[in-house]
Amino acid sequence: MNVLDLIRAAGPLLWVLLLLSVYVVYLVAVRAQVLSRLGRDAGALIERARAVTAESGPAAALAEIDRAAHPSPAVSVLRAGLSRADRGVDAATSAMQGALIVEEDRLYTGLSALGTAAQVAPLLGLLGTVIGMVRSFLVFSQTTAPTPEQLATGISEALINTAGGLIVAIVAYVARGALRARADRIATQAERVREELPGWLRRPEVSLSFDDMLPGGVRR
Repeated sequence: MNVLDLIRAAGPLLWVLLLLSVYVVYLVAVRAQVLSRLGRDAGALIERARAVTAESGPAAALAEIDRAAHPSPAVSVLRAGLSRADRGVDAATSAMQGALIVEEDRLYTGLSALGTAAQVAPLLGLLGTVIGMVRSFLVFSQTTAPTPEQLATGISEALINTAGGLIVAIVAYVARGALRARADRIATQAERVREELPGWLRRPEVSLSFDDMLPGGVRR
């Protein structure tokens, strides 16, 4: 029995599981690509921004970050804080908190859908199992002496749907865990920036004013 024979024996519910599996694979591929881009190491840029903030102020550090155009959420949070630094530390902290919420939404988008797929797939497989067993029992009601081939149709449908549901659920669950762990690591760096930037700005040698800056973050 080849793959096409198995699909035909499994009945129409397997097509639903196949469509769900395609969606899961597509979602995993897209989210892995997005997290790979957002997860680029921003440690060197953050350290450079810290040094520039101490030496020339937040405006110069902001210009440095804008030139780098780094996609990391940590850099986006840092940019939000530095852009409001001239209004005070509290304003910078509030801006970073808002930026962090936006970045976390970008990081965790799609993970709930994978969790739903991991929960629904076994239920679809179980439904296919029930339908297959019902078909097998109907053979007994219609035939006094059913042959093994007649019984095998319903049993095959039950087992194939069960296996299909479990495979899709396992893939979705494992992928969701891996993607969430990756997103958590990226979010941790952004949260660290949110905690550290107020300390940079409170140093007595740091001027929060943007008035004495030329375009590009250079002091007059």
